Amino acid sequence: MSVAVLPITTPEQMAAAWRIRREVFVGEQGLSEAEEIDGLDEAPSTRHVLAFDEDQTAIGTARLLVERPGLVHIGRVAVLSRARGRGIGTAIMTALEQVASAEHTDAAGQVRIELSAQESALDFYRHLGYEIAPHRYLDARIWHQDAHKILSVHMP
Repeated sequence: MSVAVLPITTPEQMAAAWRIRREVFVGEQGLSEAEEIDGLDEAPSTRHVLAFDEDQTAIGTARLLVERPGLVHIGRVAVLSRARGRGIGTAIMTALEQVASAEHTDAAGQVRIELSAQESALDFYRHLGYEIAPHRYLDARIWHQDAHKILSVHMP
């Protein structure tokens, strides 16, 4: 399966991302609409991506929140159930890590990526090189653990 992960640039693409998130987080996981959609989606520095299959159908999404140079958060990573197990999540994470490295490093050329991982996805994030914090907590009635990864960009 070929997949393309592209930045969201139109209101129609953002609506597709929200549809995916509602299907995954509200429909499958039982979150409320208020728990899923927050004001951070529209923050000026927030970046969103959409993953498309070979038929140009949107099948996955995620967002990157910028706290400051050198520190970003990835969240709302969602892949439609029919498209899981085919590397879509990895492609989405790779795309956002590239954005983080290209646009949000600190003066030393590093960026720390943080995320709040649902426990069911811990192995996925471990496989991508994220260090998982030992403490678990409930967020929207789902067990999570924090994770992070530091990327270094060679400075000229």
